[in-house]
Amino acid sequence: MESTRIKISTLLTVLLAVIGIEALMISVHLHLQVSPLIITGMARTVQALVIFWIVCERDVGIAAIGLSQMTLLHGLKKGLLWSAGFGLAVALAGAVIFVAGINPVALIQSRTPVKPLQIALLFCIGSIIGPVAEEIFFRGILYSFFRRWGIFAALLISTLVFVLLHQVRGPAIPVTQAIGGILFGIAFEVEKNLMVPITIHALGNMAIFTLSAVF
Repeated sequence: MESTRIKISTLLTVLLAVIGIEALMISVHLHLQVSPLIITGMARTVQALVIFWIVCERDVGIAAIGLSQMTLLHGLKKGLLWSAGFGLAVALAGAVIFVAGINPVALIQSRTPVKPLQIALLFCIGSIIGPVAEEIFFRGILYSFFRRWGIFAALLISTLVFVLLHQVRGPAIPVTQAIGGILFGIAFEVEKNLMVPITIHALGNMAIFTLSAVF
């Protein structure tokens, strides 16, 4: 796949940049009374832009991470189809779990703010900015780099890092993150288009936030 051309120098540069931006935003949060959601949104936006710049400078443009202006719409359509199929599978699994006497919503609920503005920020950052930045890093960079050692290695490493970092940042459910990481990686592998996992990730987060807010 096109995106296997990520070099080790690019990977290391991206890692240093991502960690540096994260540390800077934590420092800003500690010194200023700014909402954690806003800090997260700023961090993810800057990280995504910096990764774009690094890839364009060191590799072959955004094609190196599975993106292309010519295939964005196609990737969005494919992502919607994948999301519909995955949503149906989740609904069926939820029905089975419910029949077994377990509340399926409790397994995926996330902490939801109370204030309307905070809820709006959560949906904007968690369902748009976050998924875009995270897929650029986890699938576009990590998966693409480790893909040279096979699909299994790329899926395992990118998903493991995805799960661990979500655990550090918040009260995410490991099973949910693991399933998501594997699904996003497989979708990226099959479709060769980063817009596909971005779309699945965004709609999945939106569904989780909506269920959490309603129930």
